Amino acid sequence: MTKYLPLITILLPIFCSILIPLVKFKSRQAKCIYTEALVILNSILVLLTILLDSRVVLEVVHFTGDLSISFCMDGLSTVFSGLVAFLWPLATLYSFEYMKKEEHENIFFMFFVMTYGVTLGIAMAEDYITMYCFYEFLTIVTVPLVMHTLTREAILASRKYLYYSLGGAAFAFISLIFIIRYGTTNRFVFGGTLNPELIGDRTNVLLLIYVLAFFGFGVKAALCPFNSWLPSASVAPTPVTALLHAVAVVKAGAFAIIRMTYYSFGADFLRGTWAQSVVLIATIITIVYGCSRALKETHFKRRLAYSTISNLSYILFGCALMSPAGMTGALSHLVFHALMKITAFFCAGAVMYQTDRHYVHELNGVGRKMPWTFIIFTISSLALMGVPGFAGFISKWNLAEAAVQSGNPLAYAGIAALLISALLTAIYMLSVVIRAFWPGKGFDEKQVATCKDPNWIMLVPLAVFTVVNLVFGVYSAPFTQFFVNVAAGK
Repeated sequence: MTKYLPLITILLPIFCSILIPLVKFKSRQAKCIYTEALVILNSILVLLTILLDSRVVLEVVHFTGDLSISFCMDGLSTVFSGLVAFLWPLATLYSFEYMKKEEHENIFFMFFVMTYGVTLGIAMAEDYITMYCFYEFLTIVTVPLVMHTLTREAILASRKYLYYSLGGAAFAFISLIFIIRYGTTNRFVFGGTLNPELIGDRTNVLLLIYVLAFFGFGVKAALCPFNSWLPSASVAPTPVTALLHAVAVVKAGAFAIIRMTYYSFGADFLRGTWAQSVVLIATIITIVYGCSRALKETHFKRRLAYSTISNLSYILFGCALMSPAGMTGALSHLVFHALMKITAFFCAGAVMYQTDRHYVHELNGVGRKMPWTFIIFTISSLALMGVPGFAGFISKWNLAEAAVQSGNPLAYAGIAALLISALLTAIYMLSVVIRAFWPGKGFDEKQVATCKDPNWIMLVPLAVFTVVNLVFGVYSAPFTQFFVNVAAGK
């Protein structure tokens, strides 16, 4: 029974979510209870799967040779699936209040829960073809979420997201073909699966394919120059943008790149090559570009979206170092950034829901009337900056340490990019905090008289995320050691 748990956790939310628009619930409360119970149950099953620590391969469909749809839990699967399982129930709870003002709620929750199962499919995939199939499926189930409001802006944003994602997936598919042709297996094996005897004098061809796949999967991870879809997707409801920008889509892109780098092509094959230099340069440019655009952006959620672009390339930078320390830093930021950024997005969503204010210049004095929301936002801002005592400091320290250990000249340029990003993050995040709490002389309090904190349904997820963020900041050793073990192939 244990080996079937991964499959159950994937299929349960996919199929049971279909009942949300089909069943005539007696009340909205009954529908919300069903949805939350479904998500919590699935998260419990994911936790059980992790605790049992079964490395047994479950082959669901066999095509030919070693091509199959198969699932298996390893260390990397545990990191991503555990993160998703923790965040999804709280994000669902938050959504119940936020979606009160939105139409087509049943369709929204169907795709919202379905995305949970599909994301787990990526996390628990045992081979390249399985991961690729669920990676494509993720695009299909998230497009309706991006276009949920059905406004012209939302439809255009969903088209851009779809076109970018399909284009990126096409480049990723090329790498799948080459792994099958030049690898010993299409399954994920730590250290890589390429066969030197089959490669022969085609090393540069394989390196080119890796670079194409890095940018292909990098579309979902918002890598320059394929990141304009991410700010556009901020037109979606906040629960969607929070998960798109913090967990499901963007982290799936980063996760796929880590899988491809360390479990298919192999870090030893890539380290020191021109391909490594190309992807390192791309991540460094994206880090600086994202935080620079965030500094200029005046729309609250889009500012956070550009911040996400920058922070995602922290993860890709760690991955591109092609070392155990780099992978440790990448996994640290994959997890910690998800917690920090989903908190910031939910704070932005709470402000927009309560006040209908969407731009930074409209937030003057709002923090005085929404103290809990902006205290939590302040903590999230400090964490994103990398202030010691917060989770963001731990992951940035791990990345900087890995860069120094690598001895690669480009890695030192990456450290400079991290420092520049920290400074710009302080400016574009704390400027919001300062406006909210200290609007300046002559401010008319009547402008924010009707503003207030949201109810407990929104505040509880924010509080939980904040507490976990603080815990990671002061007690990260066990988690970092786990990331170290994963990076060592354990």
